Amino acid sequence: MKLNLRTKLNLSLSLIGVVLLVSSIISVMEYRSMSSYVSDMIADNIHSVNVAQKLADQTNEYNLEILALVGEESSVALPNFDRAAFTSRCDSLRASLSSNGIMPLADSVEYSYSAYMLTSLELQDVIASDFIDTRSWYFERLQPRYRRLRSDIAKLTDAIYVDLEDNSRTFESTFYRSIIPGIVAVGVGLLLLLMLLFFVSVYYVRPIYRMLDSIWLYRTQGTPYNYDFPGDDQLHGLNEEISELASENGVLRKRISAMKRNSENNGK
Repeated sequence: MKLNLRTKLNLSLSLIGVVLLVSSIISVMEYRSMSSYVSDMIADNIHSVNVAQKLADQTNEYNLEILALVGEESSVALPNFDRAAFTSRCDSLRASLSSNGIMPLADSVEYSYSAYMLTSLELQDVIASDFIDTRSWYFERLQPRYRRLRSDIAKLTDAIYVDLEDNSRTFESTFYRSIIPGIVAVGVGLLLLLMLLFFVSVYYVRPIYRMLDSIWLYRTQGTPYNYDFPGDDQLHGLNEEISELASENGVLRKRISAMKRNSENNGK
């Protein structure tokens, strides 16, 4: 199958366009996919940090209310602690954690919370007892459990921050990884463009200049038009037509010259 000049140029330019288009689509899809995934993880980390902070604030407020009751000699009611909200936040925290390595820390928070709450329920009995000092009970029994709970919440928060930093770095690397296909495509496109320029220069531009030089020599110096190059496209056909016309023109010139000579000889 013979390809004409227009088809060859169109195919070359279309190939470059297809490579750039496909690589651009791949880059966009890769970036959107990874960006959405990492963004969701970062959002979960931020949510987890906020929930952990609320747990810490809730337990701190409850512990201060317990401390305010220490030293009371009459029966008092325990401060209100929204256990449902605390448990719900723990469940929400566990559901939003993106790293399995952080899950045991969330479990530790719940265990510490259970131990702290069970100990805090002893306050009414301690106040009612004549043998147990409420201050000793608070600082020697309840406070260690509270510190353990706060420590577990702090460890969980630190782990979430570390995970957030890792996800942020992943987001940055995702951006660079997503543009790699685009960079490769630009490189391939430039290479194809250079190859196309070389192809056009060698197979089309150079022959046209040679044809023009041969025509100029033929017209100015009478040198026969004898330029030839391999090929089967329109440019090669044009060169053959020019060569044929130049040959016919040369024959015509010779006939005219012969007729002039015969006319001059007859005149003499």
